[in-house]
Amino acid sequence: MTEFGYEAAILDVDGTIVRGDELIPGVPDGLRALEGAGCARLLFSNNPTRGGAHYRERLAPYGIDVEPQNALTSATVSAEFLARTHPDETVFLVGENRLQRVLEDAGLEVTRDPDEAEVVLGSYDHRFSYDVLRDALGALAGEVPFYGTDPDVTIPTDDGAIPGSGSILAAMEAVAGREPDAILGKPSSVAALAAMDRLGVRPNEGFALGADRDRTRQRAVDGDDRDDRSLTPERVLVVGDRLNTDIALGARAGMGTALVLSGITERDEVGAGEFEPDHVLESLADVGELFE
Repeated sequence: MTEFGYEAAILDVDGTIVRGDELIPGVPDGLRALEGAGCARLLFSNNPTRGGAHYRERLAPYGIDVEPQNALTSATVSAEFLARTHPDETVFLVGENRLQRVLEDAGLEVTRDPDEAEVVLGSYDHRFSYDVLRDALGALAGEVPFYGTDPDVTIPTDDGAIPGSGSILAAMEAVAGREPDAILGKPSSVAALAAMDRLGVRPNEGFALGADRDRTRQRAVDGDDRDDRSLTPERVLVVGDRLNTDIALGARAGMGTALVLSGITERDEVGAGEFEPDHVLESLADVGELFE
């Protein structure tokens, strides 16, 4: 246990562990500090195109061992949520083929035909076009459930920012005249609950379950209410580079939060938004300071 009582850590990936194709300096030191403190570790990326196995392959060259079950993405969270809430409904997807495979691996039927839409999921799609938007409008013409994978408006790359899921969802919202029923990746309650489930954390009483109330109902049906989970949210540290996703997720769920300045957020932005981190670090390399 650390000075602040942290027993588990949820780590963002892009901007926290890697920047583009490069490992951020000092990250191995930070990971060793977490391990030395006995902290369980879960990676959580808002990447809507990859599953957990990708991060084992991506980080292995840097000597970082990641088991797929210890890595969440907005793609896997979306797939798990839809498989649980809409198991027999056809999902109309605006998104990458890799996301489609994640959804299909979860047992979902996926279509690009708006006439077959029973649920709509919007996400990052490098092929997004007028025709795709027209099809999305057709799919959203009825009162079908409408979800998004993540709110990231832009994605940083080595060649500059590119439009992300949030940009595409904004276009879909504009033509449909309604917002998504839920955004499933960070910082949603769906995402927070998925992370807490993986780490064996018992949510605080009264935590807003939002669109994922079915998870609690299903546990009661299955006789798995997880009352035996002893780890509480304040014992979990969320580390990431985005105030509106990483820090917001942790703050809303009652977890500790640490903003790293190795990614998209500058120091002068701290305190300017709705959520303020408990700790500000230059990078994950400095996380050991919280254990001294």
